[in-house]
Amino acid sequence: MAKVDFLIVGSGIAGLSYALKLCEHFQDKSFHPKICLITKDEPFESNTRYAQGGIAAVIDSDDSYEKHINDTLVAGSHINNEEVVKLVVQNGPDRIRELIEWGTQFDKSDDGDYKLAKEGGHSDHRILHFKDVTGQEIQRALLDAIKKYDNVEILSDYFAVDLITQHHLGQDVTRYRKDTQCYGVYALNKVSGEVETILSKVTLLATGGIGQVYKTTTNPSVATGDGIAMTYRAKGHVAQMEFVQFHPTAMYQRGHEGNAFLITEAMRGAGAILRNSKGEDFVKRYDERGSLAPRDIVARAIDSEMKREGKDHVWLDASVIDEKELKSHFPSIYEHCLKQGIDISKDFIPVAPASHYLCGGIVVNTKAETSIKNLLACGECTCTGLHGANRLASNSLLEAAVYAHEAFETALQLIDTTEWQELIPDWNKDGTTVPEEMVLISQSRSDLQRVMSNYVGIVRSNERLNRAFKRTALIYNETEDLYKKTVISQPLCELRNMITICYLVISGAKERHENIGLHYSIDYENK
Repeated sequence: MAKVDFLIVGSGIAGLSYALKLCEHFQDKSFHPKICLITKDEPFESNTRYAQGGIAAVIDSDDSYEKHINDTLVAGSHINNEEVVKLVVQNGPDRIRELIEWGTQFDKSDDGDYKLAKEGGHSDHRILHFKDVTGQEIQRALLDAIKKYDNVEILSDYFAVDLITQHHLGQDVTRYRKDTQCYGVYALNKVSGEVETILSKVTLLATGGIGQVYKTTTNPSVATGDGIAMTYRAKGHVAQMEFVQFHPTAMYQRGHEGNAFLITEAMRGAGAILRNSKGEDFVKRYDERGSLAPRDIVARAIDSEMKREGKDHVWLDASVIDEKELKSHFPSIYEHCLKQGIDISKDFIPVAPASHYLCGGIVVNTKAETSIKNLLACGECTCTGLHGANRLASNSLLEAAVYAHEAFETALQLIDTTEWQELIPDWNKDGTTVPEEMVLISQSRSDLQRVMSNYVGIVRSNERLNRAFKRTALIYNETEDLYKKTVISQPLCELRNMITICYLVISGAKERHENIGLHYSIDYENK
């Protein structure tokens, strides 16, 4: 049993920013808390790493908070929490300055000003970026910065299995209980194969998104919704899971499923145009903003055009962008496509929507507090109210940075009034046997992904959702039987988490009887 003061689950921009702030705060204090960050892979692997476009903030004097706030509300169909939108937008520039102080490089023009890109739904140029690998650059800078401190321990290959609450003391914990408290986590040490108990005074979940529940996603393999699923099992509040954002332009490769290569929206911001098989700028038939309309509109337009033409993809024409700018601003995309035999300065890129971002998640207030005491959360695993029914491009990294700061402020208040709960039992592994063939787990995961892609995608219906619910219930029952009798493993735990996520997405979609933002059902087309 390990005891730490601050436990962080996840190593993306949210978790690392929070950890850095704690390190800096306590560096010269008489109290030296134990800070521990665990990640189920190596620290560099996170959703943050794959963010291409950039981070949105009001930097230019011609821009304004009011415009960024309005753009965010319009994209979110005005069901955003306006207080949260103001909080994130107005605190964004300060968080950007911190990222820069920690070593993040953003592209500048020859005169030394930051190059600000424009993306779909934005009324101004406000996207700071580092070529087309912004997330990777932020991740690099944060990891380099945290290495300078010796008051944080980073544990790789530690998979958080479950949150520890009063449930593990034999008490009845329900979703209506007001005093549910988090005491830490049970975590699988992937090297030893043992489940360890990590007690903490304050726990932060920064576990990222859910992209892997779909068969094609821009997310890495680690994005299985672990933090959301753990919180739901612990009877924490989760909301708006029906709002799953599909990025309009993932590179299409015939016969390929799984992780798709993202073609950043910044390319359309630079002038690239979506075209159908006839070469037509078809998105303008769906929205006057054309290829720079918000993502929910563009993704549905592509989906509709593909079905109308009977095609598996549409085309992105980047040849209209100056070749020098194309190669300097989008070098990784240029090189990746070239390896596939596509010279994007001349050739169209085949693209199709892919699962990309979750706008719902663990419900938190403006202090990053969840409904469970001493459990904080920030980043994509949360539902802050910022995004509403659809995320405005490049607001995600911004939200993570702002809420990491709010979580830090809250954690400082909690630490002085919290003690460890030392009566927690060790993980109970009685009755478990050697795992069954891995094919049982991998097949169930594949089945789940196909159910979600076929029935709970960009366009839905009540019949599709009901079918998805029944199929998911069957996979759930099979997996729970397997879980009860076999030794814990990451693939099995991830499958359980993915099933929980699917249930929450389907349930949210079934309960929303309107077409709004990212949720679109053919049953409500004319209502």
